[in-house]
Amino acid sequence: MREQLLQITTQQLEYLVAVHRAPTWAAAAGKLGVSPSALSQGLAELERRIGVPLFDRQGRRRTLAPHAQEVVAYADRVLSQTYDLGRWAESARSGQVGTVRVGMIDLAAVKHFPTAMSAFRSERPNVELRLTVGPSRQLIDQLRAAELDLAVVVAPATKPSDMKMTPLLTEDLAVYAPPDAKYRGPADWGPWVSFPHGSHTRQLIETALSEVGAPTNFVAESHQPEVLCEMVRLGMGWTVLPEAQAENRTALKRVRKQPLLTRQLVLALRSDAIADPTVEALKSRLSEPTN
Repeated sequence: MREQLLQITTQQLEYLVAVHRAPTWAAAAGKLGVSPSALSQGLAELERRIGVPLFDRQGRRRTLAPHAQEVVAYADRVLSQTYDLGRWAESARSGQVGTVRVGMIDLAAVKHFPTAMSAFRSERPNVELRLTVGPSRQLIDQLRAAELDLAVVVAPATKPSDMKMTPLLTEDLAVYAPPDAKYRGPADWGPWVSFPHGSHTRQLIETALSEVGAPTNFVAESHQPEVLCEMVRLGMGWTVLPEAQAENRTALKRVRKQPLLTRQLVLALRSDAIADPTVEALKSRLSEPTN
């Protein structure tokens, strides 16, 4: 048979500890900010609920009974843990503890936002930050499944109705050709190695190529820009990549000075997501200018 819990309050335990530590009941009441009668009534109720006398009475004078030390020790433990819980709750409300699951496309994680992520970790060392790197469509699916709290993705052509999207930055994408490629204009460009069909960036690339009159013959696909760069160096095809990825270390052959298109990176959250101060704190950090 399950034992019944004692129906006692932390206030009653606080009264007991105060009386134990103060030289007089009047001093204990003053420290607690209550009247002596309220203190007396609270302790009388504690005795009643425990069912054991806690005080020896000598006329009007009351002192803790020797066996009450066990109750005092218990009260000390409970109050300490309750204070700890209060501090934790305040930290949680202010975004200082908890877990944030964030998704990012590769360039966002390694190029645009590592400083913001590092600053967030330094400011909130008790927050567990879990990072998932993947393509935009996958990250949005994970947001929908509540596997992520927020994500930095390429803005899709049509904004999903179940997502809130905040613009973060735009970046240029340019055309890059194999080392021995010969061409006169867009009609001579290609064939292409690019991101998989259906990805947000691939849709933007296909539209931009059509607008300048370039053929859209795609012969190979990869989510990884490093793989696409290597394919171009091997002569397998042309590509369109963010300048920061194609020109950082790979030094691919750029076809023309002006970019082919720009894409926008956005911070995505579920429209029905419950406000979380820790998530909001990271959102604010990521929304700061990157330059």
